[in-house]
Amino acid sequence: MNGFPDLSPSSVLPEDAGSALLIGRVWDVETSGPRVIAVQGGDVYDLQPLAGTVSELLERPDVVADVRAAMTRPRWSTPEIIEASLARDTTRPYLLAPVDLQVVKACGVTFVDSMIERVIEERCGGDASRARQTRELVSAALGGSIASIRPGSPEAAQAKKVLIAEGLWSQYLEVGIGPDPEVFTKAPVLASVGLGAQVGIPSFSHWNNPEPELVLLAASDGSVVGATLGNDVNLRDVEGRSALLLGKAKDNNASSALGPFIRLFDGAFTLDALRDEEILLRVEGADGYVLEGRNSVARISRPFEELVAATRGRHHQYPDGFALFTGTLFAPTQDRDVPGQGFTHKMGDTVTIRSRHLGALINQVGRAEELPEWQFGLRQLFEYLHHQREPAGSAAAGR
Repeated sequence: MNGFPDLSPSSVLPEDAGSALLIGRVWDVETSGPRVIAVQGGDVYDLQPLAGTVSELLERPDVVADVRAAMTRPRWSTPEIIEASLARDTTRPYLLAPVDLQVVKACGVTFVDSMIERVIEERCGGDASRARQTRELVSAALGGSIASIRPGSPEAAQAKKVLIAEGLWSQYLEVGIGPDPEVFTKAPVLASVGLGAQVGIPSFSHWNNPEPELVLLAASDGSVVGATLGNDVNLRDVEGRSALLLGKAKDNNASSALGPFIRLFDGAFTLDALRDEEILLRVEGADGYVLEGRNSVARISRPFEELVAATRGRHHQYPDGFALFTGTLFAPTQDRDVPGQGFTHKMGDTVTIRSRHLGALINQVGRAEELPEWQFGLRQLFEYLHHQREPAGSAAAGR
């Protein structure tokens, strides 16, 4: 059976959904294309007359006021769209990833705990059977002494000297406590999946995990205008073999999940409200296995502003805006099957990433090679938008 039959639509929404201003994208079965939407409580509003893409919408100088003004007559029901999404019922309108033309970027090694796990992956060459022994060695050498070090500080430079002397320096420590954060491209434009969709693990990976993250949405000028949740699906065995395989480890079919909605900053809800956000993870296997974790954003080693500035500036621009995964504290070490080999996904795992202000992003794990192929790209989007904006009754309007 597809989908998540035991979940109620209300469990997907933020705790304060009644006051949250949420936007996203719906696949409209009537017109066979994506529509920009706003969600308020139980109602879903079609914003296509206001903006053809989420990227275009987020560029508006007063996006909050414009969205509220456009919410005049609901077109869909929130529970019905969430139900269709969780059931993966493509015969009804269902949610897509809430971004479109934005480049999907990601920051890595922004938490000390996950930084140490990356060092472990590197030290054991992506071999899960060596993880426990390597973890004990690295943890004994590093301890908690670098947890409070500010990246790029004189104290970080001194710690680097000590670690080099002990033969423990790593490229992951360089971006974890060095002056420059790691920023990479997570997924191509339009390749991310949304609520209810399957996320993909390729058949060549045997040690992998979800990465629950806060994702910031920035306009073309770099201003952060909203946030959502993300699963930065990670192949630990691939990246552990070599950091040069980062693209192979991070960018595969359905390896980037975002949603369920973008929550806009509107005065009552601001970026500051997310600095202490707790992002909860729950993995439920068909075999009865349960894994729970927590990503405490307050423990991030670099402020949001530093991550955004490292992504966009005079050195790099994004005219359509960008979505930025901010990194994860969570690195699963709990054994699933073989003692000492830690956690790895099995097909059919249900992954729930939840936070108080952003709701819940829920996906099931599938084999990347067997999931629906990514087919709706920029060419198809532009063609759809062109047809939608043709005058009614024109020769091409019915194509």
